[in-house]
Amino acid sequence: MLLTPRGIYDAHIALNGYPFLDSKEEFAHTTLAADVMQPKRNETLNVITQDSMTVDDVENLLKETEHNGYPVVVSKENQYLVGFVLRRDLNLAIANAKRLIEGLNGSSVVLFTSTMPTQNLGPPALKLKKILDMAPITVTDQTPMETVVDMFRKLGLRQTLVTHNGRLLGVITKKDVLRHVKKMDDEDPNTVLFN
Repeated sequence: MLLTPRGIYDAHIALNGYPFLDSKEEFAHTTLAADVMQPKRNETLNVITQDSMTVDDVENLLKETEHNGYPVVVSKENQYLVGFVLRRDLNLAIANAKRLIEGLNGSSVVLFTSTMPTQNLGPPALKLKKILDMAPITVTDQTPMETVVDMFRKLGLRQTLVTHNGRLLGVITKKDVLRHVKKMDDEDPNTVLFN
């Protein structure tokens, strides 16, 4: 009989490939956040701009992607991070606004700022600053993955945003961290299951 320091529950979690980061295990690899973040080179990151997208734009993004949340940036050209908004909060806010705000339609501008657009000739704007997390957890692209893994374990994170001098570069999700840990331990990263 082989005795291991792991219990039956640890073995059950490992066998079933559940998304669990064990706080007792060491992570001693020299990779950086930039090596693990999504998107990879030549891929685009799904973001929401703080004051230039319409209700239709946001609803299309929600339909075309399955992310749990989205970074909010100043503009497509100026990717400075403003905050993070959850999918469920966006869905609820848009549904409630359609019921409660007269004249709101697909061409209404969605705002994550306090300032109103200078020209207010069209339909009313949808102000969503109150659902914006303006202090999401971020790491720099040069943060060691050992630190990132530790943050996920100790803070119970679902994702962290990767920045460089305040400019958004990517996102690291719990799934990315788990796959990276498996890969570094020479295990199959595809054994990580997420429902």
